[in-house]
Amino acid sequence: MLHFPRWKKILVVAICALGVIYAFPNAIDRSTVDEWAVTMPSWLPVQQLNLGLDLRGGSHLLLRVEYEQIVADRLEAIVGGLRTELRRADIGYTGLGVVGSAATLTVRDDADESGVVTLIEELDPNVNVDVGDNGEVTITFDEVELTQIRDNAIVQSIEIVRRRIDELGTTEPIIQRQGLDRILVQVPGIDDSSALISLLGQTARLSFHLLDETVTVSGPNDPVPAGSRVYPDNDVDANGNPIAYYAVERRPIVSGESLTDARPSFQDGAPIVSFRFDSVGARRFGETTGNNVGRRLAILLDEEIISAPVIRARIAESGIIEGGFTVETANELAILLRAGALPAELTVLEERTVGPGLGQDSIDAGMSAALIGLALVIVFMIAVYGWFGLAAVVALLINLALIMAALSLLQATLTLPGIAGIVLTVGMAVDANVLIFERIREEIRNGRTPMSAIDAGYSRAFTTIIDSNLTTLIAAILLFAMGAGPVRGFAVTLSIGILASMFTAIMVTRLMIVTWLMRARPKTLTV
Repeated sequence: MLHFPRWKKILVVAICALGVIYAFPNAIDRSTVDEWAVTMPSWLPVQQLNLGLDLRGGSHLLLRVEYEQIVADRLEAIVGGLRTELRRADIGYTGLGVVGSAATLTVRDDADESGVVTLIEELDPNVNVDVGDNGEVTITFDEVELTQIRDNAIVQSIEIVRRRIDELGTTEPIIQRQGLDRILVQVPGIDDSSALISLLGQTARLSFHLLDETVTVSGPNDPVPAGSRVYPDNDVDANGNPIAYYAVERRPIVSGESLTDARPSFQDGAPIVSFRFDSVGARRFGETTGNNVGRRLAILLDEEIISAPVIRARIAESGIIEGGFTVETANELAILLRAGALPAELTVLEERTVGPGLGQDSIDAGMSAALIGLALVIVFMIAVYGWFGLAAVVALLINLALIMAALSLLQATLTLPGIAGIVLTVGMAVDANVLIFERIREEIRNGRTPMSAIDAGYSRAFTTIIDSNLTTLIAAILLFAMGAGPVRGFAVTLSIGILASMFTAIMVTRLMIVTWLMRARPKTLTV
């Protein structure tokens, strides 16, 4: 254990030096480091720890998923399909439509009731169909299906919200389900919650429709064929009224689910959004646009027309969206389209902004606890073990630098529980050294020479150090794998601290003691 090859000495010193270098940016103000990131070479370390919501401040939102709209949309789809099937079957009916959480119609001939029920069940086998005395048919979903719809909407909404927030470059947001139909969102570092609400509040349902040119409309209530709807133009006059109205075919050519990419761009100096379809969407879009050159195409986002260009040529895999965008709105739309559409609207139930003052107080309290613990450990080690204790203290400081460097490189988020993990590591970091030093003391009492005692102390304590730290590391890994939020932050700092403390105790402290021993060659040893 006393033999250190030259390559091993160089490796240990290099790791320690890199740890100090990569931990150094955390000792400097964040704004200064941001300036360095622009002016300094890219290979120099400029990464700092990411602070969590409890330390840095940020936005706290509680959202409700309006899953009832999904129920209404499914019922509308059933109504649309049923209308077509009833015409094909030549079945007379009246009052077909959606009312609340049910779809209803009245069958004119009682003999057709069973046929209507069969058609409805073929369209959607998960509905309940009730037939009244006067031929009234009611279509609803049972509780099991409603629960499934709600749970699916929550899961999909959480995933879409996570994608949208990740596009902002935010690290470690907390996004989790709360209750039956709510989502908790906590985003560190974003103080403007209104911008976050704007990003998350849009369902971003994109669809492409042909305009119905068989009819001309001049107002929202003008009659149109059953397969079309009236939409106002997105451009308005001086009084805020739409300058035009369009009859738009209900059936979309392609929906947003076929998009594979969307990026902000420029055309003739104006911001636009370029998009790209998958193979299925590209084929369908190409066929439709190729067969309808000269017709107008409506691009709908959340049931509002954002653009209605004329089809000048066949459009296949990619295209552009023009809509009088600014750079910010084009970038926001691109983010929404890349992340995907929300299955249902999100309603903000609670909105809070955690100010930086609370975060600074938490940081100060955590740093005070860490410094007090570090000072007490330093005093204890030097008082009890003398020179050996001083070597352990140097290794402890290197250990802290390695922890900070690792957290910075991994861009892990530091929270209050994470600080607790670091404070715990300060106490645990010298535990391995205590085992070694006590073993050396025992060997000296047994009459061994200094070199023999140190060699035996490290050799015999090595297995114990590995066993004790490995069991703690396993527990930390399980905490990370099975925990969430603050628990995972604690597990990350604890795991990194354990690995760093094993390295500093087995390699760094031993290198310092062996180097001193080979140069001084003392005849007696005091530990």
